[in-house]
Amino acid sequence: MYQYKLHQQINQLCTFHKLDIAGSDSAFYIRLIANAAALQELYWSIYGSLPAGELKFAELLGLLVKTHQERAASLKSRDLQKEKEGVWFLSNQLTGMSLYVDRFCGNLSNLPGKLDYLQGLGVNFLHLMPVFESPAGESDGGYAVSDFRKVDPRFGTLADLKTVQQRMQQQEMYLMTDIVLNHTSHRHEWAQKAKAGDKTYQDYFYMYNDRAVPDLFDETMPEIFPESAPGNFTFVPECNKWVMTVFHNYQWDLNYTNPAVFVAMLDTIFFYANLGVDILRIDAPAFIWKQLGTTCQNLPQAHQLLRLIKQCVHIAAPGMALLGEAIVAPKEIMKYFGTDAFTAKECDVAYNATQMALQWDALATGDTRVMLAAQQELQQKPFGTTWINYTRCHDDIGLGYDDSMIAAAGYNAYQHRKFLKDYYSGNHPLSDAAGALFSVNPKTQDARISGTLASLCGLEKALELQNNAAIDMAIARILLMQAQSMFLGGIPMLFYGDELGYTNDYSYLNDPGKSYDNRWMHRPVMDWSKAEKREEEGSVESRIFSATQRMIQIRKQLSVLSDLKNCTWLNPHNIHVAGFLRAYNDERVYCLFNFNRKASFITWHAFKEHGRVPVALYDYWSGKTYKVGPDHEYLVLEPYQFCILEPER
Repeated sequence: MYQYKLHQQINQLCTFHKLDIAGSDSAFYIRLIANAAALQELYWSIYGSLPAGELKFAELLGLLVKTHQERAASLKSRDLQKEKEGVWFLSNQLTGMSLYVDRFCGNLSNLPGKLDYLQGLGVNFLHLMPVFESPAGESDGGYAVSDFRKVDPRFGTLADLKTVQQRMQQQEMYLMTDIVLNHTSHRHEWAQKAKAGDKTYQDYFYMYNDRAVPDLFDETMPEIFPESAPGNFTFVPECNKWVMTVFHNYQWDLNYTNPAVFVAMLDTIFFYANLGVDILRIDAPAFIWKQLGTTCQNLPQAHQLLRLIKQCVHIAAPGMALLGEAIVAPKEIMKYFGTDAFTAKECDVAYNATQMALQWDALATGDTRVMLAAQQELQQKPFGTTWINYTRCHDDIGLGYDDSMIAAAGYNAYQHRKFLKDYYSGNHPLSDAAGALFSVNPKTQDARISGTLASLCGLEKALELQNNAAIDMAIARILLMQAQSMFLGGIPMLFYGDELGYTNDYSYLNDPGKSYDNRWMHRPVMDWSKAEKREEEGSVESRIFSATQRMIQIRKQLSVLSDLKNCTWLNPHNIHVAGFLRAYNDERVYCLFNFNRKASFITWHAFKEHGRVPVALYDYWSGKTYKVGPDHEYLVLEPYQFCILEPER
């Protein structure tokens, strides 16, 4: 709806800042005018009743103009190129890797020298784990930020980060970094001023004089880390107050009911946008709004804030996409893509954490029925948004899918989860895995799983035993897991070291700042002499690296593997085999994955249920061509085999 006063306010702002709205600034001006009403409505729905609301909205509009003016010409050109490509992050040409800079190559100044290694693998999209300043020993892996705009000296300087971005842009690579919206380190400038008694900055956090309000919050708020960080509040002796600390006592939750906090953090978001970040990963968005009497997770106001951020980014830095790191139940995660009038207008990207966990479920059980039971909900993702698909990341593996999905496969949910925890921690007689349980809740026995992809797939134990058959089986599992993530749709995201078969790194036990957190076992220090073994034919490193490289090549070869909301799961003709059809226009590819440690049989009828019946199928992975037989005959899949099958024309 056109709003005269708002339009006039914008025109006056543009005149003051000397924008050429009929010339070089016209695209920005059009975006601002076109989205101004929605922007104002979103802002007012959160902050309209506050005395400072109107003043902060004017600051927000000024910040949009300032960000546009400061955006480099090269980034504006890249924005335009992305717009011409359509929704650029849906492309099958993207393959990502997530890495810790220091553990991967020492520091940022060394990273440009490793880009050729990554491009040789086929990776053209990098997620750099947090590199901004965080206190040693209280960093939470970099997610306790003490300065959002200063690179931690352990990694280098801001100039080094800019060099990395420029080199990546020259080599047509894409960059993702994190912003921690929910909290700061207690050593952040704002927290330091709050400790010193500055009321302005105490209002940036949830601070209370006594335990009355914190106790009310605790009645309904769960504990995130009950083992290592019980409770949700921490006493601050410097100012004799209690502060909300949902994650760790050194991470202070920001108070987004204060519009000054929102504008300050939006300014930080734009700082990253103008560094040239292509996708900004918003850490823990489910927690950013707190309200008494609730769990303080996934609240409607959190979604309103994210939509407001999306509107602002679209106006001032349209080439940057937003990823919401919401590791929540499938029904909840869909809301982070936006709903109703804001469908596909909230977060552009989300982690497909449910599918990741379901792959580990299927690998342990050899049964794909739980995975299939979840797909109806996961398929609701709106067109124009995409997943990050992965088998492993820096975090633990949670088993957060619904009990109803487990029940649909005929299992008891409690016993099923107990089996999975026993299996991956190596405490089950059928297990080849070498993992560990993380954050065990002594009350509920809920726990998550740590361990590298290779160790959880059995490679660590197989190498210790020098058992060639077990090594072959472990590698087959690794490739099966990576292949399903690669071809499902979305952006496949490798975790560094997985391309070489890294097993658990237990050196974290010797570091007091890490020894309490067993997730560091799957965050290895990269040994570049091990990487050289990828050139040794027949080595474990070569077999895994070259196979991963081939998967990426196949993905880039087939445009039908772009995320065009074009995935149809096949009927379960064999409980051990998961399959889906990727189809768009005249292109069709069937992808099959055998999670059984034995051979599995699929009736040829499985390929006759979706449109025209193929006569023969070419497998991009094995290079074989299969003639489609009658329904009483079968395609035989070897243990942990997968196929990428295209009907021959």
